[in-house]
Amino acid sequence: MAVLKVIEVLSSSTVSWEDATRKAVAHAAKSLKNIRSVYVQDQSASVKDNEVTEFRVNLKLTFEIE
Repeated sequence: MAVLKVIEVLSSSTVSWEDATRKAVAHAAKSLKNIRSVYVQDQSASVKDNEVTEFRVNLKLTFEIE
């Protein structure tokens, strides 16, 4: 039996929502082992001068506790 934990992570990128998600997982992987899945709960973007300047994601990251 595995014990899993879910944490909420916020991330942003100037490129895309996918890039923001990848950055969140890569950063979390520096201190967490056994990441199993990621669920993007919410997406938003910042706009300046009628252009999107930043993509933001709020996601839930699931990992196994050893």
